[in-house]
Amino acid sequence: MRDRRKIDPETGELRQPVQEEAQEVPAAAGAPGPSAGQATTDSAVAPASELEKQLEERTADLQRVQAEYANYRRRVERDRELATVAGKATVVGDLLPLLDDLERAEAHGDLTGAFKAVADKLVGVLEKAGLESFGNEGEAFDPSVHEAVQHSTSPEVSEPTVTTVLRRGYRFGDRVLRAALVGVTDHEPAPAQPAQEEQPIDPPVGGELPVDADENAR
Repeated sequence: MRDRRKIDPETGELRQPVQEEAQEVPAAAGAPGPSAGQATTDSAVAPASELEKQLEERTADLQRVQAEYANYRRRVERDRELATVAGKATVVGDLLPLLDDLERAEAHGDLTGAFKAVADKLVGVLEKAGLESFGNEGEAFDPSVHEAVQHSTSPEVSEPTVTTVLRRGYRFGDRVLRAALVGVTDHEPAPAQPAQEEQPIDPPVGGELPVDADENAR
């Protein structure tokens, strides 16, 4: 047994603490230990390269899911916008006969007073929503937006030109709601002017000019 008293009973002085030597625990018999220079590795922890590989795979999966979701969201927004434009175009298309009546009333001088104010407000709202009219005299003929119902020719135009508008056309955004009914005039070359024929002059006879038979008669 060791005397662990801090004060010596014989001298009455404080004893110095005694450091216990660490005792080595002998290895279990038959248990192989690591050889010299061999590092101990916990079998429950995967190697760093394997963890990095798994991290890259999970990161690629996350990026692919994010890209698919972004494409899906853009596709949904595009489809929603197209559906909205199609709905507006349908409503505006149903109002085109009313705009034709207003235009005819204005041409006959019947669009006056409060009736004209309401008509102008209606046209302004439709134009603000995206309605645009086309089909004016002097425009170049375009078969994609013009429907020709009359045809003539004239040297005054250099290409097929709209010269008569029977019904105005309308487009809503990039969509043509109705083609314009127009009369078209094609270019016709001007007729060539006939050259003036010159009267032949008889050659002189014996150095003298020929005498007109009428003068001899006189």
